[in-house]
Amino acid sequence: MLLEKLFLNLLIVLAPVLLQSVFGERWRYAKSPVAMGLLYGFTSTLCLLFSYKDFNLYWDLRYVPTVISAIYVGPTAVIINFVMIILTRTYLGGNTLWFGYLSMTLSFLIPFLASYKIKTLTGNARIKATVVVSLGPLLVMLAILLSYSIYADEPLHLNLIPAVIAFCILLVLGTWFSAMLQEINEEHAKMKVQIQKAEKMKTLGELAASIAHEVRNPLTVVKGFLQLMRPSEQGKNQQYLTIAMEELERAETIISDYLNFSKPKLTKLESFSFSDVLTNIMILLTPMAMKNAVELTCRLEDNIYIYSDRGQLQQALVNVIKNAIEATQANGEVKVSSKRLIGEVQIMISDNGKGMSKEQLSRIGHLFYSTKDVGTGLGTAVTIRIIESMNGKIIYESEEGVGTTVTLTLPLMQN
Repeated sequence: MLLEKLFLNLLIVLAPVLLQSVFGERWRYAKSPVAMGLLYGFTSTLCLLFSYKDFNLYWDLRYVPTVISAIYVGPTAVIINFVMIILTRTYLGGNTLWFGYLSMTLSFLIPFLASYKIKTLTGNARIKATVVVSLGPLLVMLAILLSYSIYADEPLHLNLIPAVIAFCILLVLGTWFSAMLQEINEEHAKMKVQIQKAEKMKTLGELAASIAHEVRNPLTVVKGFLQLMRPSEQGKNQQYLTIAMEELERAETIISDYLNFSKPKLTKLESFSFSDVLTNIMILLTPMAMKNAVELTCRLEDNIYIYSDRGQLQQALVNVIKNAIEATQANGEVKVSSKRLIGEVQIMISDNGKGMSKEQLSRIGHLFYSTKDVGTGLGTAVTIRIIESMNGKIIYESEEGVGTTVTLTLPLMQN
């Protein structure tokens, strides 16, 4: 009878995750902590209602939804879950009600407090941590069982040991399977977002390239006629022509950026010292940093060589460091560092500027989006495409009022 009830509980605790897998994208409240708290709370309630009662205690898997909601949804959801368990247990009553209150409170606090640390993990690491946390409520329940036996002066029977073992196995199994399904759901959601973003960027890139090609031709004609006119003009007309030529050159630079965004071309592949490239960039951007009253510091590892397009890489790094300087107020600091990892080099550019909100951070790299008052976001979009074309990765981390850190990872040259 115990196994039948526990297997039924196992199906119940898997239901919310399976519902999220099937209907999550079409359900508007799938990301609402309140809605998910009610769903997981209802699941815990069902587990308690369909529990196996023996030794005046309830044997069920109510704490699996508690652990999952704490780690994968958040504090609001697990608090709602806890309140619903308390109300259900109060409704059921019984001689061990106060032991139940103690057990439920301790079993709630363990995942609630642990979730703040575990939610920063991902993948298998988070699954393992979730299973470890589920052992907390398990030990609490076993301690309550032992305490009640002492309190009621009722010795534990040996035939209870197989039931306890089965209960422990199914509790851990239910937690592991639920956590694994949650990770699969999150991975699919991230993959869908990445695919949609890639398709959008591809469409925008093709459109930008088409427009850039069409615009470049008339600009070239206009620039040619202006160059012919310059020698014959004097005074203000000469000044106006100079300004017009500068603006045309700026327009050509923007067009080149659009073409680079469309399809970055690594045309000149060579082996070179990464620290030499960064040193040149620091020399190039130091005057800009001094003009903005920003301290630019650099800490580099030597003897790091990569095989790629030096010019494209320099363009990408200049864009990132330049953005960091522009985002930093006077007397601020921009730090650039590099270090060798296994098979790759990591570059970190951090500033203590104004930072970005989560919404701004999520839109970084989108064409036509910029956090600057004047800007198209094209430089950042081009940077991301260049790094990706080099089989590298770029990650933005930011907090408003604290600053931004950009981490670039590139493969090292293979010997």
